[in-house]
Amino acid sequence: MGQDSLPDNGLPAEFGFIARNFRPLAGDGALDLRDDAAVFTPPAGRQIVVAADAMVEGVHFLPDDPPDTVGRKLLRCNLSDLAAMDAVPLGYLLTVSMPPARDNVWFAAFAAGLAQDQKQFGITLLGGDTTSTSGPLVLSLTVLGHVAPGMALRRCGARVGDGIWVTGTIGDGAMGLLARQGRVADPDGFLASRYQLPRPRLGLELAGVATAGMDISDGLVQDLGHMARESGVGAEIGSALVPFSPTVRALGPQWLEHCLAGGDDYELLLAVPPEHEAQLLHHVARRDVPVTRIGRFVTGRGVRVLNESGVEMVLARRGWSHLPSAI
Repeated sequence: MGQDSLPDNGLPAEFGFIARNFRPLAGDGALDLRDDAAVFTPPAGRQIVVAADAMVEGVHFLPDDPPDTVGRKLLRCNLSDLAAMDAVPLGYLLTVSMPPARDNVWFAAFAAGLAQDQKQFGITLLGGDTTSTSGPLVLSLTVLGHVAPGMALRRCGARVGDGIWVTGTIGDGAMGLLARQGRVADPDGFLASRYQLPRPRLGLELAGVATAGMDISDGLVQDLGHMARESGVGAEIGSALVPFSPTVRALGPQWLEHCLAGGDDYELLLAVPPEHEAQLLHHVARRDVPVTRIGRFVTGRGVRVLNESGVEMVLARRGWSHLPSAI
């Protein structure tokens, strides 16, 4: 593609592309991206946590999104998975499937965004792969982190009586996509920025505080349903208790269901016993992360969303699905 079809200091095109854009991102263990795999020693006495996410142009980001924010969103979505398990970032692998329409200028900006967030979150590139495609741009990232043995926070630990807590605000990402599409007002760009740049809630140190955790990527109600199912309990939340940003509230109550089911929040969803609430508040205050109790886990199955009068709401849609319903 463009200048990538030409040698770079004598290197074949693919290796020149890697050297220009991604070698500056490589850290310890990456072997300068000159070999087939990374070699590194995990921190002593820790377990490795591995997560992977893919982003497809036109599905997970818009074709005209700035390339630096695309790189940062890809990394941050994966870091959010580490945060959900209370893990510390270690490194990541990156796979890029490039269409002809994307040139080296685009990828230089993409890599610059990754470099910015590598500094912010203390993580480096370990390796990956590059391929070409005639379809849309496809990006895949595998992130590695570490936790103390047996202390990874999982989805399956919620118990009846635990409170349901969320970090941050809900619905900003979903409404941000609508803002980028010109469907809702976003005069200061707040919503668009929340869609393009999630905020992974790393470093909260919730082991021994929360009994279950996950990040909210496919919609609050749907992801809460996953946690409840894996834990063998039901869940009840109050729509009036769900935290919304002032910008989302200003758009009006007609967007409530969209915010509850829209996805792209990348906030943490936590199960916390009442006796651990003070610890939770202490831990999140150290990181200046807001947290809100929105309901509780109950006996039974499924998720009930109650309005201000305590009446169950019937939602037409509960979240995002990555696969057709026929599969």
